[in-house]
Amino acid sequence: MRQQPEQQAPPVQRLRIRYAKRGRLRFTSHRDFSRAFERALVRVRLPMAYSSGFNPHPRISYAGAAPTGAASEAEYVEIGLAEVVDADAVKAALEEALPDGLDVLEVVESPGGSLADRLEASSWLIDLQASYDEAAGAVAAFLAAGEVLVERMTKKGLRQFDARGAVVSLEAEASGSGSRLRLLLRHGTPAVRPDDVIAGLTAAGGLKVGPEHGGLALLTRLAQGPFDEAAATIGDPLH
Repeated sequence: MRQQPEQQAPPVQRLRIRYAKRGRLRFTSHRDFSRAFERALVRVRLPMAYSSGFNPHPRISYAGAAPTGAASEAEYVEIGLAEVVDADAVKAALEEALPDGLDVLEVVESPGGSLADRLEASSWLIDLQASYDEAAGAVAAFLAAGEVLVERMTKKGLRQFDARGAVVSLEAEASGSGSRLRLLLRHGTPAVRPDDVIAGLTAAGGLKVGPEHGGLALLTRLAQGPFDEAAATIGDPLH
């Protein structure tokens, strides 16, 4: 019989980390970031806790990662440690170990519970080459629709779903020679992403986006966290 692997001790401390993807690093995928982050953890010699089993892995939990190509000021990850360490010291060490553009903004001790469950909504900026009149017209048509069906290729094949129901608010404003959208998006199942909303704006309001229309939309996540339905605001998931 195969010898059973040694059981690892549970973490004695969990830290939650907020980081940003900025500049050219917006084009890093979630896999690219996870590799860079795990190398940084080794470089700063954090006493990581490991999972049990025949192939132990460091206890790292990623939550709510932004799509490739999107910048973000609100990305989150949780790590489990085998020793108690100072959160501020971890922040300083990771800032030195990670490349510019992957910037650690805050490190706190976990209060318990699931970090992913606290990421209920997110706010976004979407910069477009389309004029303000074009963007505002598409937004008005989208918001007036009871349902806006879009399609996206998933691991299970092509899937159709409603992009309108997840949108809490959507506003257009002028920005230079183009326009900017401010989007508040409720998380759910299936998950609706900002690019799905853009597809919905094209379907419902004829918005023209893409290389043949001046360029792709630029996405920036400003915040994500627990959602206050009454006030339509996003709270801080770390506190």
